Amino acid sequence: MQVDKIRGPQTDQLIEAVLALENKEQAYRFFDDLCTISEIQSLSQRFEVAHMLRLKKTYEKIKNETGASTATISRVRRCLNYGNDAYEEMLDVLYPDEKQIELPKD
Repeated sequence: MQVDKIRGPQTDQLIEAVLALENKEQAYRFFDDLCTISEIQSLSQRFEVAHMLRLKKTYEKIKNETGASTATISRVRRCLNYGNDAYEEMLDVLYPDEKQIELPKD
């Protein structure tokens, strides 16, 4: 598991800080101080790519709508297929109805 490679006191501290965030505005301020705009955009883009892959969108449509490279799309796909199921868990929280219906392809 890759997650074992990042475990440690510093990462624990970061995860605890994220878990302690109380609302969206506080999260925006925290991530604004913690990350560059580019880093935040990259994380956001990956999460949107995961969502679009879950919706069975094509690589071309994902690339056009998000600006993600095919390498990024492939990396996210690998995580969806062979990762820790974290993308799916969070997408289930944000979009619970998507698991109940068969979504059409593009």
